[in-house]
Amino acid sequence: MENSMLPLPGLSLVAGKPIVARFDGGLLSSDGGVLALREVEQRLRVADRLVGCIEDPRAPDQITHTLSDIVRFRLLMIAAGYEDGNDANNLRVDPMFKMAHALAPSDRELCSQSTISRLENLPDARALLRMGRAMVNLYCESFKQVPKRIALDIDDTFDAVHGGQQLRLFNAHYDEYGFQPIVVFDGGGRFVAAMLRPAKRPKGTEVRAFLRRLLRAIRANWPKTEIMLRADSHYCCPEVLDWCRANGLDYILGVAPTTTLRAHIETLEASVKARFDAAPKDGKVRRFKEFLDGAASWSRVERIIARVEASAEGPDTRFIVTNLAIRNARILYEDVYCRRGRAENHIKSWKTHLAADRTSCSKATANQFRLFLHAGAYWLMWGLRVSMPKRSIWRVAQFDTLRLRLIKIAAHVIEMKTMIKIHMPTACPAQEVLRHALTRIPCLVT
Repeated sequence: MENSMLPLPGLSLVAGKPIVARFDGGLLSSDGGVLALREVEQRLRVADRLVGCIEDPRAPDQITHTLSDIVRFRLLMIAAGYEDGNDANNLRVDPMFKMAHALAPSDRELCSQSTISRLENLPDARALLRMGRAMVNLYCESFKQVPKRIALDIDDTFDAVHGGQQLRLFNAHYDEYGFQPIVVFDGGGRFVAAMLRPAKRPKGTEVRAFLRRLLRAIRANWPKTEIMLRADSHYCCPEVLDWCRANGLDYILGVAPTTTLRAHIETLEASVKARFDAAPKDGKVRRFKEFLDGAASWSRVERIIARVEASAEGPDTRFIVTNLAIRNARILYEDVYCRRGRAENHIKSWKTHLAADRTSCSKATANQFRLFLHAGAYWLMWGLRVSMPKRSIWRVAQFDTLRLRLIKIAAHVIEMKTMIKIHMPTACPAQEVLRHALTRIPCLVT
């Protein structure tokens, strides 16, 4: 470790005076907002839910850090932007992270990177299945009352790897080795499920098995809630269509264009193109057509909706299949199906802002556990965001914005005999928002 008493080199003079800067400030932290995340975690009990699925093989009388403490520390690290487990070796003495674990700044240090690594390799396949159910239970318990209807957006995302990890596979489209986990969010941005898998398009039987486990866990909480499944053409396969119908699920799925489907809209495509060519300054022209058809592998014909569009970028036609009773094709496509695009933003928040693609462990079980850890960090940030004032920009802010403005706050900690004082910058521009959030966090449903 670098000597904290050595001054920082290369600083220019200010007002003709030299600057002497050292890392010797004592009980200081750059993550004052971690205490707000602690309140969210205490309400949602993410760490306890995950740890409840793991058997601790350690001797109870020789334990310094409980599994809950280790998982909670890792969740807070990820949410605060420290996705690398090595950062634990420095953050274990951070006063704000200590207080987030109900420890005084002068108490023992938190766990190290090696302890976190051992934990990541602890769960087996059965424990991970229990964690998957625990994440679904967390999702269901985040509602104030049982919803009459929910929409589940299922998608997969590429996760590049650079090593000999189990389940890794070369993907020609991305020209890299990696994973292609399946991720599920609901229409409101809540995290539902994630499954690690090789980097290839999922087969219908694989998706069906995944959906069967997911539906079983949801139905255990909500036996009468109506469920709608939204996805792109990767998931439009006969196994999924038949399974949805057999289990009473509504669905609206993208369909890959084929010559058979295109034969239904050749006349409409020509008409739309002619309309645009006649008045290009009026902007793009969009029309819809509905018909019944089906692939040879499907067990029956389905309701197909075609969206035909012509613009300066050229013609563009998309197809969807659905069993929804809504008659208006435009509403089905624009107001129902296109909302699944929000799931891509949720995946972006999970991957880019919370580094969920940090799956560098050699064991597949450890990498699956990491997906759950980053999903838990997503829940912490989601809980912080929904505690923001309604109809404010904070309610729709990206996670990296929330982290920069509300978590990365300098704090000077003074531990006294009867209290712990935390001094934060007087000029902090988000102090009123943080005050509001802390009053709302106790209202989170768990």
